Amino acid sequence: MHANMRNPMSFLHKSLLGYRSLNCASSRRHISTLVISEHEGGSLKGSSLNALAAASLLGEKNSVSLLVAGSSSESLESVAKQAFSSCPFISQVLVAESDKLKHPLAEAWAELILLAQQQGKYTHVMAASTSFGKNVLPRAAALLNVSPISDVVKVMDERTFVRPIYAGNALSTVKYKGNEPCLVTVRPTSFPVDTSDSVNCASSPACPVTTLDVTDLNSEIIDKSTWLGQVSQQSERPDLGSAKVVISGGRALKSKENFKMLELLADKMGGAVGATRAAVDAGYVPNDMQVGQTGKIVAPQLYVAIGVSGAIQHLAGMKDSKVIVAINKDPDAPIFQVADYGLAGDLFEIIPELLEKLPEKKQ
Repeated sequence: MHANMRNPMSFLHKSLLGYRSLNCASSRRHISTLVISEHEGGSLKGSSLNALAAASLLGEKNSVSLLVAGSSSESLESVAKQAFSSCPFISQVLVAESDKLKHPLAEAWAELILLAQQQGKYTHVMAASTSFGKNVLPRAAALLNVSPISDVVKVMDERTFVRPIYAGNALSTVKYKGNEPCLVTVRPTSFPVDTSDSVNCASSPACPVTTLDVTDLNSEIIDKSTWLGQVSQQSERPDLGSAKVVISGGRALKSKENFKMLELLADKMGGAVGATRAAVDAGYVPNDMQVGQTGKIVAPQLYVAIGVSGAIQHLAGMKDSKVIVAINKDPDAPIFQVADYGLAGDLFEIIPELLEKLPEKKQ
């Protein structure tokens, strides 16, 4: 007689446990993720590529779809091709074309996500933790009656995520136990894009594109908000969120005119210009240049903090930078505690000397 047959209840118990484990493993394999894209001028924004990179970490059997919406078919087609060539693991691109989706209004996009979820039954919905993602996903979560997880910096598994708390001074591991879908915004700087798998658009197979029927979008809800316009700074410098070099200034610069020095320095170093909230509140620079807990999160190769005291709210937005250089008149300023290199001195003497000694950027 087989050893297991001597205790049939034990054999049955083990069999049931084995079936349960197999069933749980099978359910874990069926993951499907919808990534909400941001694009401009027919080009996918880098933050959306970072969100796709995060989605790829949910599991090997994860089926990733990208939602692309707007009012121009040519622009949407261009974005779809770019997405598939940059991230070949995408299973499909959902395209929604409508004049209602011409602008990034939360009401319209939340209704679109609801519609896509009703049709696709995704286990996860992801977006970058940008002003767009932070605006849209909480509203979509309310429509779907789920609790979103924001500002994720690490994906442990399909239900476990790590996010910063206390202005980035601690990390919290969160396990999602709510209903599907699990809505997540991810910090772009925490999920670099692997370009080794990129394919040439010309030689790659046709991108699997599915047209999403948006005739059922709730116009009554969408029409409650109206797009008035957008004001943005036109600059040849790299985008602050993705720049490899960032030159940031604080209130110690004292005026808008003095920020011109940082702009000249950034031009010579091929970087972007950032600022603290104090400098923004003082009117020295526009708020889209703010780095910090309530501004943009950056993680460049080089971060130069000039006249920045190092308040905890500012550190939350830049302390993941690879190399941090601080210039401050106060040798006891908190910024020196996180800086790799520090120079205590008058910035109005140091910056002109730097500008004089640095070579011009090669074109």
